[in-house]
Amino acid sequence: MWYNRSIFYQIYALGFCDAPKENDGILVSRINDIANWIPHLKKLNIDAVYFSPVFESDSHGYDTKDYQVIDCRLGTNDDFKKVVTELKKNNIRVVLDGVFNHVGRGFWAFKDVISNRYNSKYKDWFYINFDGNSAYNDGFYYEGWEGHYELVKLNLNNDEVVKYLLDSINLWIKEFDIDGIRLDVAYCLDQNFLKTIRSFCLEQKEDFFLVGEIISGEYKRIVNNEMLHSCTNYECFKGIHSSLNDLNLFEIAHSLNRQFSNDPYSLYKDMHLLSFVDNHDVSRIASNLKNKNHLPLAYGLLFSMPGIPCLYYGSEWGIEGLKQKGSDDNLRPHIELPIFNDLSEVIANLSKIHKNNKALIYGDYKNIVILNKQLVYQRSFEDEAILVIFNIDASTYTLSPNQLGSYNEAIDLISGVNVILSFPITLQPYSMYYLKIIK
Repeated sequence: MWYNRSIFYQIYALGFCDAPKENDGILVSRINDIANWIPHLKKLNIDAVYFSPVFESDSHGYDTKDYQVIDCRLGTNDDFKKVVTELKKNNIRVVLDGVFNHVGRGFWAFKDVISNRYNSKYKDWFYINFDGNSAYNDGFYYEGWEGHYELVKLNLNNDEVVKYLLDSINLWIKEFDIDGIRLDVAYCLDQNFLKTIRSFCLEQKEDFFLVGEIISGEYKRIVNNEMLHSCTNYECFKGIHSSLNDLNLFEIAHSLNRQFSNDPYSLYKDMHLLSFVDNHDVSRIASNLKNKNHLPLAYGLLFSMPGIPCLYYGSEWGIEGLKQKGSDDNLRPHIELPIFNDLSEVIANLSKIHKNNKALIYGDYKNIVILNKQLVYQRSFEDEAILVIFNIDASTYTLSPNQLGSYNEAIDLISGVNVILSFPITLQPYSMYYLKIIK
């Protein structure tokens, strides 16, 4: 499917477009600015844009007020449709955030419950106890998401709720021609609901993509033939930056082998998980790394490991942003114009290499050499084999021929230089190599 061989780009639209933090009800067509970034996306070889929430919300987008209307701080449905149309003209697909576990207190059905209490026809859309009280003194208790009572949990076992959400998805597909949905907090969602979403979406578009947010635990409980196609690979997200910071490549090598090797006990072999080094919920990779020389190497890992690479807007030229308690503003900034620097050039080259080599898209995974500061693994598919090599040390390191097997010659896809594998290879400080075997 198209998504397995794609490079994704995430945009947190409310921050990107400099929308007010709280919904002021004033219509401003800010979403149009995104169309100006299309040349930048094409330089990065992007195939799909994943938009964090764009629908009417109380504040940050994950507190939805209406699933069928674009947030007035971003513009109108027609404005967003024009942006999507321009992206599609440039062969860039669109995935939207589906926030189906909870809504904001401003959601129209919940407001009806506040007004009409027992008599509201929407009272069963939520988990409500009229014998209690809420933190907002509503005169009734309701379940919020993980203790956040500004986020009201939806009852996904209610047929009317499910119908409303499916009607909304249908609108997104028919009106905006979207190609997929990223399901927020998918680990919280009712599994029967996930099955319903899967069957419904595939009836609308047979190549529709469903990817779920999952932080920890067994990914297969939501990624399987009945539910989602993919999920966020948080294990390897953590493994990338902590391996570089601790100068301990055993960590990421262990995670990749555990997930994707040919070992019969590997967890996710042949699955295409969404890979990333940062996103709207975590510190930027440039802030997470202790040594800035490791920044290109983090992306070298991202584009060579099994999975679907996803970039987060601005990180491709190395902007910083630390996650802070109580606020994600540092992670979701307004950026007027993109920058294309040396790091961007590296990433553009890596994304092009990834797209053009089946071994990096579909290949299996095998550890070849694992040391604290050096790592070699192999990606193989059909008659194609690529040795991926990292030296994260400040000093050179020499690989001997017997460490790499019986191969004779390769071409480094990054530099374009031919490499004779029957001689020792000197790895430069802070270097990476994608050696495609010449047979």
